[in-house]
Amino acid sequence: MRTKLERIERDIVELSKFNSSKDGGLTRFSLTEEDRAARNYLKRELEKLDVKIYEDQAATLFARREGTDPAAPAIMIGSHFDSVRNGGNFDGPAGVVMALEILRTLDENKVRTKYPIEFVAMIEEEGGRFGSGVFGSRAMAGLVTYEQLQANKDSEGVSMAEALEKFGFDPRRISEAKRDPSKVKAFIELHIEQGPILEKNDKDVGIVEFIVGINEFKVILSGRPDHAGTTPMDMRADALGVAAKVISKIDSYPTPENNGTVATVGVLEVKPGAANIVPAQVVFTVDIRSKDQESIIRVKDKILKDLDQLTSGSEVSYQVFDMLNVKPVRMSEEVIGMFEESAGKLGLSSQKMSSGAGHDAMIMAAVSEVGLIFVPSKDGRSHCKEEWTDFDKLQKGIELIYDTILKLGGV
Repeated sequence: MRTKLERIERDIVELSKFNSSKDGGLTRFSLTEEDRAARNYLKRELEKLDVKIYEDQAATLFARREGTDPAAPAIMIGSHFDSVRNGGNFDGPAGVVMALEILRTLDENKVRTKYPIEFVAMIEEEGGRFGSGVFGSRAMAGLVTYEQLQANKDSEGVSMAEALEKFGFDPRRISEAKRDPSKVKAFIELHIEQGPILEKNDKDVGIVEFIVGINEFKVILSGRPDHAGTTPMDMRADALGVAAKVISKIDSYPTPENNGTVATVGVLEVKPGAANIVPAQVVFTVDIRSKDQESIIRVKDKILKDLDQLTSGSEVSYQVFDMLNVKPVRMSEEVIGMFEESAGKLGLSSQKMSSGAGHDAMIMAAVSEVGLIFVPSKDGRSHCKEEWTDFDKLQKGIELIYDTILKLGGV
């Protein structure tokens, strides 16, 4: 192995210390003190290397290692370093550590690539604080506006624009984070699988062929608050009554698609939230994922039809707001071929697979060629404190990408 196992383990362990959770697991939300501490750790490690460190106005941390051709487009490698609430230590940081370790290994072996290599560490991929996921990559794709930053708020009412400004960035200049596709050759990401397939099949790595499309949207049902004891059933504008009927049918809609389509109601808020008041407002989210964009559309249309029918002629109204809408993305055939070649060369067992989870790579596909490698997750667990990937298995994924970078980078 050209990479160093002890450094990989140390990086994961050190990053896991920047954590606000008191209940077990990792909680590192974007633009918090834990974010700053993790960011400073990465900067200290990067300062030891032959790189130029900088940040964009989306708070993404970069480190650029120049190539022999100063005009050549860059190869980006990395992932995100924020987390869900009470998540694990590997979801995101595994890919950031991959990028850091590859830069170290290039320096140690005095390798100079033709193409520049850029370390990338992004925030708010999970949407844990502001509810707007894959933020860093969306900013690089030019898909974030200042108005959106003002509208996206955390549970305390702090907007992302305010948080960025407090952190030292200028949210009004968010458009400057957009990357010119002609200056980016590829984006390569490593991630834990977050599922049981690789472990079950005893494979070292998963070579992702495509990432499912995702449509995540928020439904707001507005009725009228009334006394629960004195308001007759036929005179109520009960927002929760309508929501319950809509939600109860959602589970049945993906199955007829017969292609692995899934739909999830993950958030449900009832206001005013008192036992003796008819619910005046309900907010719930729906997350639809599929390899087939038409399946996503059909499932969503059925939900919207239910909302129309159940609110028609009643005093309950509804609004729908898209939070995330990304079509299924196919990974670069060229990069997939290089991954397969490197796996064979290194004696690593692999299998092609799809990703049911969203990743920054799916957004970066609008900017450049993309490649995504999975490493095994113990028992398939993720987004929980039990999330685990053996360090030697993580190293195998890093070695695969290092070997690919040597080919892709023009050594």
